This record gives sequence, C-alpha cells and structure tokens, in this order.
Amino acid sequence: MIIYKAKDYQDMSRKAANIISAQVIMKPNCVLGLATGSSPIGTYEQLVEWYNKGDLDFSKVTSINLDEYKGLGPDNEQSYRYFMDTHLFNHVNINKSRTFVPDGLAQDTEKACAEYNQIIAQAGGIDLQLLGLGSNGHIGFNEPGAVFEQETHCVDLTESTIEANKRFFSRIEDVPRQAYSMGIKSIMQAKKILVIVSGESKANALKQALHGPITPALPASILQLHNDVTFVADEAAMSLLDV
Repeated sequence: MIIYKAKDYQDMSRKAANIISAQVIMKPNCVLGLATGSSPIGTYEQLVEWYNKGDLDFSKVTSINLDEYKGLGPDNEQSYRYFMDTHLFNHVNINKSRTFVPDGLAQDTEKACAEYNQIIAQAGGIDLQLLGLGSNGHIGFNEPGAVFEQETHCVDLTESTIEANKRFFSRIEDVPRQAYSMGIKSIMQAKKILVIVSGESKANALKQALHGPITPALPASILQLHNDVTFVADEAAMSLLDV
C-alpha cells in the first residue's frame, strides 16, 4: 500500500491524474474503472488539460464506471452517465461506445446486474480502478452492511449517503434511494486501485480504512487486502493519521 499526502484538493487531483495518465501512456488500450462525485472532478479536469496539450490519447481506452442511480437516465443532469460526459468524455477522444455505466433505467434489475458483470468480464478486467471514499467508508455504492457484496448489485442507499448527495439535487426528496454498484469482488480484481480522499469529513473513514479491522461495516477496509493500492489524500483528510 502506498499513501501520498497532498497539500490540498488541487494537489490531490494533480497527483491522482499523474497516476492515471501514466497508466494510459504505458498501456494505451487499458481499461479504466472510473468514479463520480465531487472527489474526482479535479482529477478529470487535469486529465482534460493534459489531453488538450497533446500529452494524452484516450482513443483506445475502455472505461467502466462504478455505479449509477437507479431511475435516472443518461440525459438526467444528476445521472452519472451525464456526469462522465460533462466532466471527461465530451472533452477527450475516448470512443463513447467503449464507455460503460450501469443502465439506471433498466426494468429488470437482476438482468441489468448480470449484463454489467459480463461487460467487466469481456473487457478483461480493470487495469486501474479509481475510487472515492464515502464518509461512512463506502466505495462505489457499496454501503456498510453485514457482508461484502461481490458483484454488481442494486443497493439501498443509506441515509448518510443520501444526506451527502442532496447538495447535487434541488430537494432531498429528489435524491434516488437506490443505485446500481459494482461489487467488492469486481473492485478487488482490478490490477491497481487508486483512492482519492479530500476533506476533514473523510478523516475518520480514511483512518479506519487504513488501520481499522477489515469489516463490511466499513467497506473500504477490504482494500487492506489488495496488493497494489494507492491512496492520495489531502492534509485535512489525513488529519487523524500519524504521518
């Protein structure tokens, strides 16, 4: 496990973008596992900047996103497909037919999950998985629970996650209560994992993820068992760590 301390959000974003860009340069046809939310926005902005300078080529990259809200279509401004298009895909030369996000409008939940598992398998697995960290320790939408969910599944979002995400919606009533999420097994099978963490509100979750017991009550703790995981966290997020 590698832990990089960043000064602030901007520094964290640049360090994370460096790691992702190195993956793309070393393996132009790599499979990137991508995340959404406020944490990776700066990272995507940095990747777009380097692409515009001619430093990066995404033409052979395949991307597989972690999750999507159930009930939201790609044209909904709060959907994660819309997020990815807005913050990355529309600004680089990635082939959108090779960018995958769970279908939030799927009627058959079990079928949708099985099909997404098949997409991951057919891509040959994920070379580099980008993760954020929820304040309750969730990764993707793998919420705290009694067991580690292995593959793509439909999850009931916890009240703390709904509360954290309400800032993106006009009203808290508009926040979806369910989401599709890549499972822990799929995440752990990625060759490399990159976790970005920013802000004091994530400090306790980061401490427990790194040094606490491995338990589905804090899903990110499972990352202690991965053989190639890198954390990039700013000073505020690392405030409870002895480093």
